[in-house]
Amino acid sequence: MKAVLMVILAVFVGLFAAIELGLRSLFGFGNPLIYIGDEQIGYLLAPNQRTRRMGNRIEINQYSMRTAPIQNLPQPSTLRILLLGDSIANGGWWTDQQNTISSLIEASLASESSYQQVEVLNASANSWGPRNELAYLQRFGNFQAQVIVLLINTDDLFATAPTALPVGRDRNYPDRKPPLAIVEVLQRYLFKQKPIPELEAVQKEAGDRVGINLEAIAKIHSFAQENNSKFILAMTPLLREIGEPGPRDYEIIARKRLNDFTKEQQINYIDFLPELNSIKNPQSLYQDNIHFNFKGNQLVSEVIERCLRRA
Repeated sequence: MKAVLMVILAVFVGLFAAIELGLRSLFGFGNPLIYIGDEQIGYLLAPNQRTRRMGNRIEINQYSMRTAPIQNLPQPSTLRILLLGDSIANGGWWTDQQNTISSLIEASLASESSYQQVEVLNASANSWGPRNELAYLQRFGNFQAQVIVLLINTDDLFATAPTALPVGRDRNYPDRKPPLAIVEVLQRYLFKQKPIPELEAVQKEAGDRVGINLEAIAKIHSFAQENNSKFILAMTPLLREIGEPGPRDYEIIARKRLNDFTKEQQINYIDFLPELNSIKNPQSLYQDNIHFNFKGNQLVSEVIERCLRRA
């Protein structure tokens, strides 16, 4: 009887170890990206991280960018571009490091540039809005980038104030590694996310959110000018905005405000909605309703690159 129990225990331990190893090696569970809270920025990806999720390589440098480690100041022969954004710029777990928008722009410019080196820095995090991105710039500076590109999506016009509340409380913003890959899977897929009551109050932020976010964009534009960087603003649409019936009424109003604002401020502005409306099958470019897949990243990077060449 004792021998049978030992065999059963050994089988159980072996199966447990095999599942744990498989979850780690095949899917990257057990090693999620870690976040840190910040009073002004809200939250950042913790610096100096490397992981693989669903087979995709993710590297975060010393400045919480989805970019390889960099020198604070570029060499004189370097073309440096700073891309600011949210999960669209970041690429998330579904995008390999070399397939992010920043990496695609960098590779294309490097193949044709007269500069000895091209760097496209990627300062981004999930659900950042213009106020998060402005606070990042104010904290770290422009890294002497010749161009700052702010990549937003339609929802960012309605983004709320930066907050650190999700860090360590929302499963998508962990502040530590789980003890086991199996534990992460259980927490992520079997256990219900606990609500964060304080966050609900932030999400109900009153006032003119569009106006507040336009003001943040204006400050980013001013920051770029004051620090000798050219500025490009680009906005991608939600998938449901493409085609008929198009953006909802409140989005149409916000889009007009943005368009008028960029003309008034003389901002170099790329609106991706007309570009995507000209494509026969825009669904083929999207990972979901907001984010792009590799093919979509290629299109976005090509359009931004054309604008960079004219800047």
